[in-house]
Amino acid sequence: MTRQDDLFRPLDAPLPAGVYWLRAQTSLDALLPQIEALVAQSPWRHWQVPGGGVMSVESTNAGAVGWCSDLKGYRYEHHDPMTGAAWPPMPAAFQTLARECAARAGFRDFAPDCCLVNRYAPGARMGTHRDADEIDFSQPIVSVSLGLSATFVWLGAERAGRGVPIEVSDGDVVVFGGDARRGYHRVKPVRGDTSRHGYRINLTFRKAR
Repeated sequence: MTRQDDLFRPLDAPLPAGVYWLRAQTSLDALLPQIEALVAQSPWRHWQVPGGGVMSVESTNAGAVGWCSDLKGYRYEHHDPMTGAAWPPMPAAFQTLARECAARAGFRDFAPDCCLVNRYAPGARMGTHRDADEIDFSQPIVSVSLGLSATFVWLGAERAGRGVPIEVSDGDVVVFGGDARRGYHRVKPVRGDTSRHGYRINLTFRKAR
């Protein structure tokens, strides 16, 4: 059980209002069976981006809607375009984790309808972006890091700049909402280590609709 005074990690530079870094809330071992079950229904894939490139991370979704990307743009769909079936239901353990972490950061009554699941092999990265394809911006984003460590960089209102690096480890959670809800952020290339899993998996919970 994480103690109340251990929930937040100190930073060299403070995070802006609306951004919270919660430590060791779960682990890949605890959630891997649910991840494997949903991947069996909706497999990993590399999304194509509107400019024609392909994302370095592999992705899938769980929930009522799933985030998708192709030459036509970014959007949410009720069905997996790879299988034609509905996305797998969001596991109860996922929902509980997302709601509890949102509440600890001060965002109560979080009701995510999408969990975007990204898998980072060593060297994979996420470019600078903001989560702005949703309709409902009143609820936060809850980002759960599992497996390999990574550097999550918070930029805020502007795309440019060095940003504030957050070294997220297995089980760490970053929550952002309020004025920070549409802040820019990125993930630096993931470094390999001796983790027996060999990947970083990120669960991003959103209220899309």
